[in-house]
Amino acid sequence: MAAVDAQASEPLLNESEGTTNEGAADTSAVKELNPKTIRADFNGVPGALAITIGLPILIYVLYYALDAVPEAKVFDLCALEGYLIWFFGLVGLFYIVPGRVMDGTTLRDGTYLKYKMNGLNCFLVVLALLIARGFITHGELPELVFVADHLLGLITASIGFSFVLALFVYFKSFGNPKTILAYGGNTGKPIFDWFIGRELNPRIGMFDIKFFCELRPGLFLWVIINAAEAHLQYRKFGYISDSMILINIFQFIYVVDSAVLEAKNLTMIDITTDGFGFMLAFGDLALVPFTYTLQTRFLATHPVNLGWLGVAGIVALKVIGYYIFRSSNSEKNSFRQGDPSVAHLKYIETKSGSKLLISGWWGVARHINYFGDWLMSISWCVPTGFYTPVTYFYSLYFAILLIHRESRDEAKCSEKYGDDWKEYKRIVRWKIIPYVY
Repeated sequence: MAAVDAQASEPLLNESEGTTNEGAADTSAVKELNPKTIRADFNGVPGALAITIGLPILIYVLYYALDAVPEAKVFDLCALEGYLIWFFGLVGLFYIVPGRVMDGTTLRDGTYLKYKMNGLNCFLVVLALLIARGFITHGELPELVFVADHLLGLITASIGFSFVLALFVYFKSFGNPKTILAYGGNTGKPIFDWFIGRELNPRIGMFDIKFFCELRPGLFLWVIINAAEAHLQYRKFGYISDSMILINIFQFIYVVDSAVLEAKNLTMIDITTDGFGFMLAFGDLALVPFTYTLQTRFLATHPVNLGWLGVAGIVALKVIGYYIFRSSNSEKNSFRQGDPSVAHLKYIETKSGSKLLISGWWGVARHINYFGDWLMSISWCVPTGFYTPVTYFYSLYFAILLIHRESRDEAKCSEKYGDDWKEYKRIVRWKIIPYVY
């Protein structure tokens, strides 16, 4: 999904990562362009149905778990109109705003696609328009008032749009026999293929639907909702609390960083391997903007004043998490590139010729970068205090996601390295959190 910052954490050298699909058919044995999917993820159709029904319900549960706006409507035509203007307005900016064109990774038919990188420029245009509206309306910002007042309707609009978009790309995938399908989305079972994504790169001309949704509509709306909640807090109480400011800054930096590094998405498994169906559409368009903003939504009506000591402590937590995350990944990448600055690190050389780090950050825990990433997620939630567990949803969800990724990585490495991996686990005992897990 677009807002998760975890990176592959296999501590090895001379191996590619993030470009295989565990549910794929063996392409070394199957020569056709689009082999049938042998094993469906999420337990196939039953799992797909459970997620398709369960996650939208979860968003509504989380909405009502906090103070709901009394006059808010679940089905709101104004909110639907506003959401469509938002989505297709960003599509328009994609075409209008300049940006460099880059080649994607080579596809399995030997071709590659071109991508227009103007996400940051589009985001700056959105911010400029919002600031201009602030001056024109003398700070009233009716657009932010609209978002705060119609949030429930916008949730319904985004979920409904995700369903429709997934249907569109599913049926589109049958239009051209040369269309490259995702290895995991060609089961022949309509419900599952619609859910997981049948086509690898659904496009209209140069407009790549999956790449567009990965960053822009959901992450940009995340920032807008946070700003709307801060604006609501100011209208209610006459000030913006330090906790609200802190979360807005933390998450704004995250979105800006994602926009600056937009090109890195080209090598992510979401782009290279996964199809685009309801799962990704819903995650990008609904789950991210309407669950990652629970903290600011709570603070809009329940201000928490941290004081300088509280702010300093939370900033320190954020910095520590960021340092662990970035420095561990940097150490791994430097080792892979043969950087002499990490020549002192110890490692196990496997029978396949790969090297598994057993010192430095990667000697502390097998997925130490996940630990740093999780600490950062906590720093987004702690500013809300301990009044409700709802505002800690993101950190809990992220922990579950990281544990799932860790178990997936463990299974893959165990199969790949056999006895060498057993020896590695004997030396590096902890999975993610040193001395805990």
